[in-house]
Amino acid sequence: MTATPLVPASGLARVPLSVTPLTRKDFTSDQEVRWCPGCGDYAVLATFQGLMPTLGIKRENTVIVSGIGCSSRFPYYVDSYGMHSIHGRAPAIATGVAMTRPDLAVWVVTGDGDALSIGGNHLIHALRRNVNITIMLFNNRIYGLTKGQYSPTSEQGKVTKSTPAGSVDRPFNPVSLALGAEATFVARTVDSHRAHLSKVLTAAISHRGASFVEIYQNCPIFNDGAFDALKGADSGLIPLRHGEPIVFGPDGSRGVVRDAGGHLQTAEVAEVGLENVLVHDAHHDDPGQAFAISRLTDLAGLQSSPIGIFRDVERPAYDDLARDQLSDVSDQPQRLAQLQDLVAGTDTWQV
Repeated sequence: MTATPLVPASGLARVPLSVTPLTRKDFTSDQEVRWCPGCGDYAVLATFQGLMPTLGIKRENTVIVSGIGCSSRFPYYVDSYGMHSIHGRAPAIATGVAMTRPDLAVWVVTGDGDALSIGGNHLIHALRRNVNITIMLFNNRIYGLTKGQYSPTSEQGKVTKSTPAGSVDRPFNPVSLALGAEATFVARTVDSHRAHLSKVLTAAISHRGASFVEIYQNCPIFNDGAFDALKGADSGLIPLRHGEPIVFGPDGSRGVVRDAGGHLQTAEVAEVGLENVLVHDAHHDDPGQAFAISRLTDLAGLQSSPIGIFRDVERPAYDDLARDQLSDVSDQPQRLAQLQDLVAGTDTWQV
């Protein structure tokens, strides 16, 4: 009996699948899960452990690399290979793994502080290069592990231990940042929306190349209720579905439209007409429209936020291209000669 994977061959073409059915228990380690009661990380972990068996990927072909922070404890709790690495450098280490082992499904687990402060350089270049890794960025808009300092995604005016008079920083929009780096797969989801989270992560791991998923994740101790406005029937979530008009609110009563200047804004569908509501195109090669949609995120009070897959386009993966170069044996003698010339150089002396 074989497992029935949900991942299409294009996403993990070189990753061996399990010949026996897997269960959530197979991806649950013997380590005690140690997050604060009510932390959104629990929901993400449970969703991940429930999702992995449906993909059919062997545990020994699964690698999770994390940085530093509450979210970075993730590898301890999944029974697979993993590494709790150093602050901000998880994408760099994951790049090395992906480059040398095309038979592995490589995940990166990071947080808004880990990825967007000290790790910003590594994040944008992993996305720009289109390395075949899947990045989950847990965004709780606060530094939780170090006890409540403001982070790169904290709103202006945020009062914390490190900003007692209120933060004066303008926060990052992680999705806008990823789209600006021209990541080929960019999405956003919420910790408490398990079905949506599972669907987005399945699409992310199915994508060959760099996948970036921002996950709104509640910190009940240092930033509780940061995403309350995005929960409930009358929430400000703006769901994105490829090929469909972007409508939201009760019974899809509001929609995203272009104003006279070409900028995006929200309006009542009854007033503008459904035919004038923007149709989402996640597969457009130009990330401009996806970027414009990402700017509808309310970075102040998070009263509104688009979620779903912003961009999903095909482009050769960096590690695949690099391996293709190395596998071309026809010009190996010439390459070796060039390397020898480079080592010898033009400025040499005999002593």
